[in-house]
Amino acid sequence: MSKAKNAVIGVAALAAVATIGACSNSGTKEATSSAAPSTAQSSSAAPTAAHNHADMMFAHMMIPHHQQAIEMSDMILVKQGIDPRVADLAKQIKAAQGPEIEQMQGWLNQWGMSGMPGMNDMPGMSGTSSNSPGDHGGMHGSDTATASPTTTMPMPMPSGSMMPSGSMMPGMPGMGDMPGMDGMMSPADMDALKNAQGVEASKLFLTQMIKHHQGAITMSQNEIKDGQFPDAVALAKSIVTSQQKEIDTMNQILGSL
Repeated sequence: MSKAKNAVIGVAALAAVATIGACSNSGTKEATSSAAPSTAQSSSAAPTAAHNHADMMFAHMMIPHHQQAIEMSDMILVKQGIDPRVADLAKQIKAAQGPEIEQMQGWLNQWGMSGMPGMNDMPGMSGTSSNSPGDHGGMHGSDTATASPTTTMPMPMPSGSMMPSGSMMPGMPGMGDMPGMDGMMSPADMDALKNAQGVEASKLFLTQMIKHHQGAITMSQNEIKDGQFPDAVALAKSIVTSQQKEIDTMNQILGSL
């Protein structure tokens, strides 16, 4: 009888050990599983350190540059008598540059610089689209892009100095002469496009957008040369390629109007 009891106790002990082992393995798996997200988060956050001043300036400047291109496209798309090829190009520009704006804003958020001004907060650019069909505080197609800060912050320049804010530069005629803002249209340029109609509007849009794209290519080439953040350099290369193709297309259309 004693031997039987000992056997039962032994079996029970083995069962208990097996149960504890199973629980331990399960807990280990759960702990490993629960630790995985933090590891993934750490990996995704790692690229935030791999950027330099050129990358920051590229994003700061290219966002309002893209926003203006989208505003110009919005203007042309609501007009009557626009060449279908021009309208298609305007749609193409919006479709390409909207996501690029969101991408660059994501970088600024990662770098702790999400409060930088958009196009309508830039010196001399406020009110550019106040009565235009493209009046949206930033651009269409991006909820993030439409949110503009309430104040205009100074922007760091490559030399280490600070770009004056809008309150420090009253009456500035436009953005074309600002360092790093190649190809931007002035308020007068935007008004001319807003008021143009038919074939003249198509021609003016193409002429202005060619200049605008050439500016974006110059800005992108600077990023390719000086930038460090891989995604920013990759975007700059993409802009050079895609916008040069669009320039070639616009020149062809312009020559046929």
